[in-house]
Amino acid sequence: MRKRWQVVTVLALAATLFLVPGASGVFAKQVTIEYWQYYYESKAKTMDELIKIFEKQNPEIVVEHKTFPYEQFNQKVAISVPAGKGPDVVNLYYGWAPKYVEAGYLQPLPVDEFSPRMIENEFLPMVDAVKLNGKYWGLPTAVRALALFWNKDLFKEAGLDPNKPPRTWEQLQDYAVKMTKQDKGQLLQEGYAWNAGGQDNHVFVQVLLRQWGVNPFSPDNKKVLWNSKPGGYEAFEWWTNLATRYKVGEPEFMGDYRTAFISGKAAMMIDGSFALGTLKSKAKDINWGVTTLPVREANGVKSNFGSFWLNGLTVNARGEKREAAIKFLKFLTSPEVMKRWLTDVGELPARQALAEDADLQKDPIYGPFLAGLKYAHATFFVDETSERQALIDATNEVLLKGTNPRTALDQLVQAEQKVRDGYFK
Repeated sequence: MRKRWQVVTVLALAATLFLVPGASGVFAKQVTIEYWQYYYESKAKTMDELIKIFEKQNPEIVVEHKTFPYEQFNQKVAISVPAGKGPDVVNLYYGWAPKYVEAGYLQPLPVDEFSPRMIENEFLPMVDAVKLNGKYWGLPTAVRALALFWNKDLFKEAGLDPNKPPRTWEQLQDYAVKMTKQDKGQLLQEGYAWNAGGQDNHVFVQVLLRQWGVNPFSPDNKKVLWNSKPGGYEAFEWWTNLATRYKVGEPEFMGDYRTAFISGKAAMMIDGSFALGTLKSKAKDINWGVTTLPVREANGVKSNFGSFWLNGLTVNARGEKREAAIKFLKFLTSPEVMKRWLTDVGELPARQALAEDADLQKDPIYGPFLAGLKYAHATFFVDETSERQALIDATNEVLLKGTNPRTALDQLVQAEQKVRDGYFK
């Protein structure tokens, strides 16, 4: 009898070795899930370290982290997810969410795990941009805002106060002209790293237009209003004049605007908080500072662009994989991870309590970005990729073909409106 009891006990003990607690139950075996994001050095490195922490806390779950070049990311998702392969948790730009939802790549967040009341009470308001059809389709670890970076040494070299960056757009234009260097028409140093393919795209839509008195879209986001008032034409012409009339920067100078700044060949640029990690590691020889975005002398209206990359559950996450994915998603959106993400990547916490931290707001690096969040607007994109390209094409019409800015803006609005009409129809 005793021998039989020993056998039963051993079998029971062996069974427990293969039963480890899951997110809301018991997993029959170790569960492996995939997490996908596009490759950005500081983000990829930080995520690898965070996954180690998560797996140590949750030995029943293995997370495979895969990254892809930005240009290939959406295509990889489009090929893999419909085939039942690829990520269980995916990191995507919020502007892609409507296309992902329409294509059936995502499943809505379960309300019993991520209640709308919790999201709206604890996260920054801009997360509403991924509330589609009355449901939330993901949550961010961090959010972004824009700020003006300046090279203090180049300011000093040009006879400008290195500790007083421009506060108005008029000053920025004046300073940029003074710090631009050319040789027989060849640009040697940018006074301002002008670009339409980078963050200047958002500067025009959510900053310049609003400061020139134009609401970019109708309240329901169905109508593009960029040319609805004279201020829209004035803002577009002022912006493109930086590159055409004053020639303070070129879109492809040194490859891209951030490379030019890191190389010490651009005196000013506008970039997102996500660039902080890169600048801290690659611009160690540059004496740079950060300040809030300029305003117009005429009205002093403040505006900024806010954005984020959300973590969503794909339709591949089912059964035990779904439970594991939910647990991982909760980890990625926890206050602890947000604090780590801020220090290692530079992106701002997505939770209101952290974004309002007094010490962070006083920080000379993070402070300007946090200040910008207070008046930031997240553009509702229908198809972010095509909408961004339409704006790039319009600026190329002006820069390369000499098209009148007013004509180029009218054509741009038609192209943008066509994209929205197709979606909302």
